[in-house]
Amino acid sequence: MGTRSINHMIFASVYPHYVNKAEKKNRTKAEVDTIICWLTGYT
Repeated sequence: MGTRSINHMIFASVYPHYVNKAEKKNRTKAEVDTIICWLTGYT
């Protein structure tokens, strides 16, 4: 099985991993949402 690039993944499948990683570093889901909005330009 080959590795998949992050560019080919559906965002909905990656998002929970971002939230889990942030929570392990004592950050909140709201902070993750703020950063994602800032990076993507979506509100």
